[in-house]
Amino acid sequence: MTVDVLPPPPGTIGPVAWLRKNLFSSVANTVLTVVMAALLLAVVIAIGQWALTEARWDVVTRNLRLFLIGQYPADQAWRIWLSLFILSALTGLSAGSFGRTTRSLAVALSSFQAVLAGLTAVSSVGPLITIGLAVNAALIWAGLATSFRLRPPRRLLMIAWLASIPVTFVLVNGIGESPVPAVSSNLWGGLLLTVLLAAFGIVLAFPLGVLLALGRRSALPVMRILSTVYIEVIRGVPLVTILFMADILLPFFLPGEVRIDRVTRALGGITLFSAAYVAENVRGGLQAIPTGQIEAAQALGLSTARTNIHIVLPQALRAVIPANVGLFISLLKDTTLVTIIGLMELLGIGRAILAQPESLGAHLEVYIFIGAGFFVLCYAMSQASSRLESALGVGTRGRPMR
Repeated sequence: MTVDVLPPPPGTIGPVAWLRKNLFSSVANTVLTVVMAALLLAVVIAIGQWALTEARWDVVTRNLRLFLIGQYPADQAWRIWLSLFILSALTGLSAGSFGRTTRSLAVALSSFQAVLAGLTAVSSVGPLITIGLAVNAALIWAGLATSFRLRPPRRLLMIAWLASIPVTFVLVNGIGESPVPAVSSNLWGGLLLTVLLAAFGIVLAFPLGVLLALGRRSALPVMRILSTVYIEVIRGVPLVTILFMADILLPFFLPGEVRIDRVTRALGGITLFSAAYVAENVRGGLQAIPTGQIEAAQALGLSTARTNIHIVLPQALRAVIPANVGLFISLLKDTTLVTIIGLMELLGIGRAILAQPESLGAHLEVYIFIGAGFFVLCYAMSQASSRLESALGVGTRGRPMR
C-alpha cells in the first residue's frame, strides 16, 4: 500500500506566506506596515543623500593614518602593515576551518577594509594606504581559498595565533636597533592602540581572573581573604580611578631608575580592573557545578588541583562564555577612557582631528567612522563567541560537546 505525500497547502509556506502572516494579517497591520515602510524608506533616502552628496568624508581620508596608527613614525609604518598582513592571512585560514560564522566574520572584515581602500583611492591620502588595505582584504580571501583546499588542522591554527602575539609585539614595539628599531609606546595611537590595549588586556585579565575566582573559593583563609578583598575593592571603584592611580601614583612607589611607559601603566590598570570582574563571572560558573562531581573526584583520589583542572574549570568556563565575552566587549569600549591620561586611542585621535581648522563642523563624519570601527571589532568578538557557544553546546542540556 502506497501513501501519497501531499504538498503543503498553497499560501502557507514561503516568503509570501510569512509576509501575509506577520505584516499583512489585518487591515490595521497592513496600514501600519505601509506607514512604517514609507518612513523607513524616507530615512534611508535622506541618509544616503547626505552620505553621498553632503558628507565631508575627506576629513576621514585625509587623516586616515592618524586614525589607524596615531603618531607612529611614518617610515616605520611597514611594521604595522606586516603585522596586519600576518593577522589577515590567519583570519582567512581560520575562516575556512572554523565554520560558517567565522567565514561571515572574515567577509565582514574584508568588506570593511575594501570600503576603506575605496575611500582612500578617491582621496589625497596617498596610494600606499590604499594598496595596504586592498592587500589586507585580498589576503583574507586568499587564506579562505587556501583553507578550503588544504584544510589546515585547527590545532595548528591555534598555535599560529598564539605565535602571532609575540611576533606582532616585536614588530610594533621593536627590539632595539635596525631593522626593527624600538618605537616609544607613547607614540602609539588610534586604532592600533585601541586594539593592543583590548587584546593584551583580555589575554592578561582572563587567567588572573580565574586564579582570583579559585582563590576566593579556596580552603586557605589567607588566600580566600586576600582574593575577596582585592575583588571587592577593585569592583568598588571606577576604571577612571584605577587609570589615574596607575598613571600618577605608581611612579612614586618605584625606584628612581625604574621607568614604566604610560601605555604599560594603562594596560596594567585595565588588566587589574577587568580581572576582578572576570573573577566574579568565573565564580558564578564554579558555584553552578554540582558538589556531587567534586565529591566523586575526591572519592577517586584526585587532588584538588586535578579536580579543578579536569572537572570543575572546563564546565565553569563553558557556562560563563556569554558573560565573559560581554565583559571583554565592554573592555574594548572602555579603552576610550585612556584619553584622560594623555593617550590618543581611536576616540582621542578623533577629537584631536576635530580641533583642526579644516575639520571644524565634521563631527558626524568623524564619529560615524569611529563608531563603524568599534562596531566591526565588537561584532567580530560577538560572532566568535556565538561560534564557540554553538560548538560547546552552551545553553543546551544533554548535548555533547563537538
